[in-house]
This record gives sequence, C-alpha cells and structure tokens, in this order.
Amino acid sequence: MEADEVTIREQNFHSQVREYTICFLLFAVLYIVSYFIITRYKRKADEQEDEDAIVNRISLFLSTFTLAVSAGAVLLLPFSIISNEILLSFPQNYYIQWLNGSLIHGLWNLASLFSNLCLFVLMPFAFFFLESEGFAGLKKGIRARILETLVMLILLGLLILGIVWVASALIDNDAASMESLYDLWEFYLPYLYSCISLMGCLLLLLCTPVGLSRMFTVMGQLLVKPTILEDLDEQMYIITLEEEAIQRKLNGASSAVEYQTAELERELEKVKSRKTNLERRKKASAWERNLVYPAVMILLLIETSISVLLVALNILYLLVDETAMPKGSGGPGIGNASLSTFGFVGAALEIILIFYLMVSSVVGFYSLRFFENFTPRKDDTTMTKIIGNCVSILVLSSALPVMSRTLGITRFDLLGDFGRFNWLGNFYIVLSYNLLFAIMTTLCLVRKFTSAVREELLKALGLDKLHLSNNPRDSETKPSANGHQKTL
Repeated sequence: MEADEVTIREQNFHSQVREYTICFLLFAVLYIVSYFIITRYKRKADEQEDEDAIVNRISLFLSTFTLAVSAGAVLLLPFSIISNEILLSFPQNYYIQWLNGSLIHGLWNLASLFSNLCLFVLMPFAFFFLESEGFAGLKKGIRARILETLVMLILLGLLILGIVWVASALIDNDAASMESLYDLWEFYLPYLYSCISLMGCLLLLLCTPVGLSRMFTVMGQLLVKPTILEDLDEQMYIITLEEEAIQRKLNGASSAVEYQTAELERELEKVKSRKTNLERRKKASAWERNLVYPAVMILLLIETSISVLLVALNILYLLVDETAMPKGSGGPGIGNASLSTFGFVGAALEIILIFYLMVSSVVGFYSLRFFENFTPRKDDTTMTKIIGNCVSILVLSSALPVMSRTLGITRFDLLGDFGRFNWLGNFYIVLSYNLLFAIMTTLCLVRKFTSAVREELLKALGLDKLHLSNNPRDSETKPSANGHQKTL
C-alpha cells in the first residue's frame, strides 16, 4: 500500500515537472520572438546616461514580457482546440501523453494570472518608472525613481479599488455582496478583470468589423494586382520623368528656403515609393498577378462570410437553446468529446477564423482615427508608445477567447479565470453583442464594396469636390472605374 502511494506521488511529481518545463519552454520561445519584434520598432537610443539606459532596459524587458503573455493568450485557445482533437484521434499514443487536461488547465490559469499581473502591476510600473524623476529633496538615482514609482502604484491601486468598491456596492447592494466587498483575492481581482475583459470585448466589437473590411485594402497593398487595362511601361516612363523633374528642382533649390527643400524631399520619397511598386508589379510573374491576388481576395471574402454566418447561427441558437450561452454548460472536458460538429476539419476552420479575427482586430485598431498616431514605426517608436501598444494588444488578446466563445466561433468552454465573468451569463448582453457584431460587419463590408460605385455617382452629380465620402485614409488612393487603386 505504501509502495503504491509512493509511486503515485512520484508520478504526480514527474507530471508537474513536465508541465512546468513545457510551459517554460513555450513562454521562452514567445519571449524571444516578442523581444525581436519590440527591438525592431523601438527607437534606437542615442548616447544616454547610465541611469536612463537602465530604466529603458527594465521597461523594455517588462514590455517584452507583456507582449509574450499577449501572444500566449492568443495562441492558447487554438492550442486547446487542436489538443482536444489530437487526444480524441490518438487516445493511447505514448508520445502525446504529456498533452492532457491538466496541462491545458494549467496553461489557462497561468495565462489568466500573468494577464492580471501585466495589466495591473508590470505595465503601470514600467510607465511610472519611465516617467519618474524622484521626489524633491531626495538623492537622484534608481532608488529614488523606484520609490516614486511604488508610491504612484499604491495610489493608483487605492483609486481603482475605491472605484470598484463604489461601483459594485451601487450595482448589488445586499448583505452577501457587502461582505464580499472586503475579500480582495476572491472578489476584487476577478470583478476588476471582468470589467477589463468587457471593455476589451467592446473594443473588439469596434475594431474587428473595421478590420474585416480593411483587410482587403491591406492585402491589396501587399500583393501584386492584375494589370487590366493598364500600361505599366507608360506609367514607368511618366514616373521616371516626375522623379527627374523633382530631382532637378531639388538641386536648383536655394538652401535658404528650407521648407521648400523639405517639401521637395517628401515628394521625391513618394515618387520613389511609387516607382518601386511599379517595378515590383512589372517584375511579377503572370500567375502571381492573375492568380494569387484574386485567390487571396476570394479567401478573405469566404472567411468573412463564414464568420458572419456563424454569428447569425449563434443568434438563432441563443433564441432557442439556453446551453448556447457562454456560461451555459461546463463542457465535457479535454479529450472526451469533439468541440466541433465536423470534427478535425471543423476545429481547423475554427482555428483559422480565430487567427483571422485577431489579425483583423489589430488592423482595425490601428485603422481607427483615434489610434492612428498610436501605430508603431520601425526604429522610431518611443518607449512610452511601446508600453501603450503592449497594453492595448494585451487587452485585445485577453478578450479574444471571450469574444470567440460569445460569438459562437467556437464551443470551447473557457477554463480558469477566463470563464469567470458574470456578464457572460446575461442573455441580453450576449444577444446584443452578437447582433451588433453582425450588423456592423455587414455595414462595413457593404460600404467597402460599394465605395467605387459611390465615387462614380458623386462624380456624375458633380459632388466629388465636396469630399462627401472621402476619409483621411483614402486621400492618397482612389479606386478607378475598373476597380484598381490609382495614386493621385
């Protein structure tokens, strides 16, 4: 009997060591990738003092950690879905014994814990530490800046806790709720993270429909378009003459008129960029011009249509079946039943749609006018802006699993603290969220695909000079009559 207990303890110990090792290796890979991404956009530091260099380095490490946690939160749901299908397909395979429910639950709990840690501790610390100078009267240095940062964090924590306490007391004013107000770990943090998740889902509701329509323009800029009714040689000749003319003006410009020189240099850069695009289009092969671009556009249209269709079906399920709610049932568990009606193929489709929604939400986030100046630039992004971008990506990535479950993209029941949100059990909130997503996505797509017709109607009526349908992002390019982008 004692030997059996020792064997069970040894198995549990080895299982825990294996799970921690896998988690550490996965996070190490994400951390390295995140570090290279941030250093690609971070502004190259000039000659700085040692103190500022240390502060920037610490903020860089904290931002890298946050971005790695965001990537883990994004990859966790697809990893869980594919792991469940693999366990169903190969239940007795020795080489996948490490892929079990305990590991998946542990990953979800760690992702939830680190998301809270980064959102409420590390990122505020990095921002205040970067902006701190030390209290007046104290000796300047790292210790003084750390002391000021800690004081600011404590004051910020008290402010947030006070707001949450007042809000929760106003919403639910009974004896049990009043007693739970004094429980920091079991009430405050889950409630606060639930509010942040709701804000993230609302932000995704705003960003994702815009990103779904914006994806067509982004892919159109990255791919080579078909040359229908276009003479690339003639355009190349014209752009070369423009470049030579601007170059002659720049060489003959007076050095005293600096603003004219700067304006000519900007025009020259734009002309060179257009010339580079034309050269790329001219060198592209026939299959790349005539096959890849239409195929990618059709693929984007299919994925967007499937997403809207799944949301519409989920609305019907919500109206007729209570278990369709995100908090409807506990689920069969990992490796016990398939999460998709179509098995492995359906699970693969869910994973593709989840990644597509995440990419679209990021594109839509940076396409909004309010966040246009927030877009990171290569080798020219300040550390403060990097911290803001990491926080935004963390909020979006943490809300992505919740949004995917709420919209019915996947039937995977959220594990850990990701599924402890009270608003997921409110029928009216979930139904309104699905309806708004379907309506906004449809309107964005209709506006996207009817923009060329709208432009031609305005021209026919003579209203094109009023700029009724132009937005700041469309000021540089306009669709021509045959549907191709032409730079003005």
